[in-house]
Amino acid sequence: MSEDCQEMSEDCQEMSEDCQEMSEDCQEVCECGAEMPKYKCHCHKEVWALKIKSIVRDSDNAREEQRETDGTAIITPEETAYVPFKVDANYMHKHKPEVGGYYVVYADGYKSFSPAKAFEDGYSPA
Repeated sequence: MSEDCQEMSEDCQEMSEDCQEMSEDCQEVCECGAEMPKYKCHCHKEVWALKIKSIVRDSDNAREEQRETDGTAIITPEETAYVPFKVDANYMHKHKPEVGGYYVVYADGYKSFSPAKAFEDGYSPA
């Protein structure tokens, strides 16, 4: 568990457990077993995030393969230590991620997208 999570008060113990769980979840997208890069906003909230290098939508492949799309996509991070990973149709529809922005995971497991400028203005590496 990270030092930040360990230093939380007893009232935040549940959050501390979420941080540990999130660290383990974020390791799944890295070939080397390291967790996703962690960022801290000016309000001291921490998130894990990867800058998006490319997005391959299933709809592109489905057209070529003459089949129905499932609405998913494969996101390739800019950081080469992290493998491409699949996001579901709900994520794509709700967040409409774009190349150059950030795939963001919050301590409670919520996954989101942030445009690069908004993310970089609000967060710095932890």
